[in-house]
Amino acid sequence: MPDTQFRSGFVSIIGRPNVGKSTLLNRILGEKIVITSDKPQTTRNRIQGIHNLPGAQIVFIDTPGIHRATSRLNRYMVDVALSSIKEVDLILFLAEAHRDPGEQEREIVGLLGGATVPVFLVLNKADLAPQEDVFKRIDAYRELFPFREIVPVSAETGFGVAGLVELVKSQLPEGPVYFPDDILTDLPERFIVAEIIREKVFRLTRDEIPYATAVEVDSFKERPDGSLVSIAATITVERDSQKGIVIGRKGAMLRRIGTEARLEIERLLAAKVFLELFVRVRRDWSENPAMLRDLGYE
Repeated sequence: MPDTQFRSGFVSIIGRPNVGKSTLLNRILGEKIVITSDKPQTTRNRIQGIHNLPGAQIVFIDTPGIHRATSRLNRYMVDVALSSIKEVDLILFLAEAHRDPGEQEREIVGLLGGATVPVFLVLNKADLAPQEDVFKRIDAYRELFPFREIVPVSAETGFGVAGLVELVKSQLPEGPVYFPDDILTDLPERFIVAEIIREKVFRLTRDEIPYATAVEVDSFKERPDGSLVSIAATITVERDSQKGIVIGRKGAMLRRIGTEARLEIERLLAAKVFLELFVRVRRDWSENPAMLRDLGYE
């Protein structure tokens, strides 16, 4: 008999930094709602992506990478990730198919010991490892934890992702439609715009700017006919030297950040965008509780 129940639920994607959690969520949704970077600890907040299927709605939660936190900002990020484990119907533990389980992976497995919901191991980047090596990794992880399913995928190419989604759907309980079927995320547009700008700072300044970079959208004004959106945003760094790097020689870097961000924001909003960027220094903001609250991190 076919399954006629409507299934719905919340699914947390966890793992160490830089294993491809955001790339996987974007691949599942078919749209980019989460910024990605080859630098670890890019995602700082809990981000929900909504995937609608015939007979099901899956709310995926992308989380910051779980790591040994040293700064207040990093501790906030880890707390966000760990809190999501307690509030979901299923957990996807994302690891890499071309790497043996290391200390970080073992620590995360230890945190899953008290899980009362199904846990899938998702071995990402399966296209980067020979098949026999993938089988060895599967065996190694099976010795660590009784995963409900182990699924090799490639978030970058899409290999195995559709099958993973179907397995997730099969494990969800009967439930309601939590969100309208025409939205991909519950994030406000201002949040996504700020994240796009932050991604461009990461990608364009490379290793010159550390993670103590935050972006706030100061104003977001749309013309009544929707033809133009005027946005002003502030990039916050911790040092005068970092401000100089973000601005660049004669403002060249800031213009490049603004141009690349504007083009992506226009695709997001389906409208022309006027984007104005400012840069300010707030010394040691990533260690200051009041500043972290002001920037939305505590």
